[in-house]
Amino acid sequence: MVRMTRAPRTDPTAVEPNRTGLCPRVQGLAMKSHQPKKPRGDREGALLEEAAALLPASARHATASAESAMIIREGRGPRVFDLSGNEYLDYLLGSGPMLVGHAHPMVLKSVTAALERGSSFLLPTEVTVELAREIVRSTPCAERVVFGNTGSDGVIFAIRLARAYRRRDKVLKFEGAYHGQGDALLMSNQWTTAPADFPHPVPNSIGLPEQVREEVLVAPWNDIDRTADLIAQYRDDLACVIAEPMQRTLSPRPGFLEQLRELTHRADVPLIFDEVVTGYRLGYESGQGYYGVTPDLCVLGKSLSAGHPLSVVAGRFDLMKFAEGARRLTGDYVSLTGTYSGNPISCAAALAALALFREPDVYPKLFERGRRLMQGCQQAFDSVGIPVQVTGEPPAFEPWFADHEIVDFRSAQKSNHALSSRFGQALLERGIMKAHEKFFVSIVHTDEDIEHTIDAIQDAAYELARA
Repeated sequence: MVRMTRAPRTDPTAVEPNRTGLCPRVQGLAMKSHQPKKPRGDREGALLEEAAALLPASARHATASAESAMIIREGRGPRVFDLSGNEYLDYLLGSGPMLVGHAHPMVLKSVTAALERGSSFLLPTEVTVELAREIVRSTPCAERVVFGNTGSDGVIFAIRLARAYRRRDKVLKFEGAYHGQGDALLMSNQWTTAPADFPHPVPNSIGLPEQVREEVLVAPWNDIDRTADLIAQYRDDLACVIAEPMQRTLSPRPGFLEQLRELTHRADVPLIFDEVVTGYRLGYESGQGYYGVTPDLCVLGKSLSAGHPLSVVAGRFDLMKFAEGARRLTGDYVSLTGTYSGNPISCAAALAALALFREPDVYPKLFERGRRLMQGCQQAFDSVGIPVQVTGEPPAFEPWFADHEIVDFRSAQKSNHALSSRFGQALLERGIMKAHEKFFVSIVHTDEDIEHTIDAIQDAAYELARA
């Protein structure tokens, strides 16, 4: 686990800001030049207007500012290009799935070959079986797998299996965790503005059935005592406990996941790891291998299939058996299916991505470069006297603008979100694109890319301090 913290004031390397708000080490420095953004072209402007009119849920921006709206022309490696000819070093990575970078030659070759054989059959193909075999081999909890198309699919499927096993309905989740768009868990996620008292959930959307709230319990992340009390209190009603092994970019405190595993095991309540983000990002055995804690079920996605629609539910035999087709006529059956689930195109992309992840130096280099970027980010803001806490792990992390420790949703909520938005905009102006709450590092970011990004962060930090 990696958590960067600002140097204490007693540290001889720490520097006090002066009256201007700037540290002496940056006084007198001129802002480093950066390539000015090309003006938005007529074609891109027209498409943005049309997107806003036609796509109410999909006209997304790179930052909180509408000025950052763009139409992407293409992506190559660790870079994306907009329709007006601007180039960005990409740490958004499509919200995480492009761990292998954009348009990787091995993925393109595998997908092209699969397309030539046909794209959808409903029946299994050779690559479907090969991918299932490799997931079972690489994922500690996996004895069998079921395919879906999205992370939301996977979470819905996993909870349905747990409910079938327990014959109970309630789900315990952690405040601030995002588990997709299913009604049951579109509650108390990272977009919650007014948290309720534990264990009461807060809906993150209108249009959800009122009775859904009765199925969800909410615990504070990294608080094992409160979590233990809730499991004990609701044990007879719980279907499962679901958690991201690293919640957003909040790493588990030492012992937290181990104790959670022990509590759920004793209660015979399935523990589900939502590894849509952490799957194959923290290592070839995903978050469960990285942290050394094996759940009963897990959900994989994003990085697994290099930008192609695919999710996986994997887990214990006695939980997965409810999905067996032979049980359909017995009534003791869990339906987990979809027209495109396990389609050969997405499976071929996933097999290519997994082959890349198995190369011996991939994860050491990913972690080394991510760690260097985390350190560079912390040092940049230390140097200008802006308090920042960098949390997460090297492949996915976030600088929180705060002078207090960030360990859970409520401590993160108290950080300076306005300054975070300004930081994201300042980076975009310097050709660096990041996610709303994360830097996602890919396996194709180079040492030069990392150094360039650190320079841009330092430049942005200087600008924020000056303001």
